[in-house]
Amino acid sequence: MTYELTHAERLRYKRRQDAAYRAGEEAVTNLQAALALAGLVLPSLYNDGPVGCRGFVRLGGCSVALANQLAEVIAAGAQALEGQQL
Repeated sequence: MTYELTHAERLRYKRRQDAAYRAGEEAVTNLQAALALAGLVLPSLYNDGPVGCRGFVRLGGCSVALANQLAEVIAAGAQALEGQQL
């Protein structure tokens, strides 16, 4: 015997899915903006929709040069944050 969701349960699930999708869209926008500040673009970055009522952002692939640039920017940012905490 399978369990059928009630109307209220389906509505709650849909709201969680919608919120997760919006969170993914916002995360993609935030990451694109941050990358743009560093002059970087991840060509395959996109919102992959909700997975288990959680947003899911697909970062995708990129060239070796872009991966190395991204690593440099992240390392520099991490070092800058570490210096602020002293």
